[in-house]
Amino acid sequence: MSFAFGKKNYYILGAGLLLLIIGYFLMSGGAATSADEFNAAELFSARRITLAPIVVLTGYVVIGVAIMYRDKSEAGLKKHEAAGAPSKRK
Repeated sequence: MSFAFGKKNYYILGAGLLLLIIGYFLMSGGAATSADEFNAAELFSARRITLAPIVVLTGYVVIGVAIMYRDKSEAGLKKHEAAGAPSKRK
């Protein structure tokens, strides 16, 4: 029985999820203590407006790479099997 993803895929996926968590954490905050106050500098900081979305987008790209990644040894083995050669797997 073989799994759809290899060990390396799960490591890449974990890195992508970690980037997502970090990005959303960077985006959080900026809550006012009272309804009468508005702190535009805190709410519209470069961290929340620029850095956090870049980190989140990078996390989604890394997750896409983790899904599409295929180990070179696996790809060569499947190509070898498709050509009609006997399988080397057990």
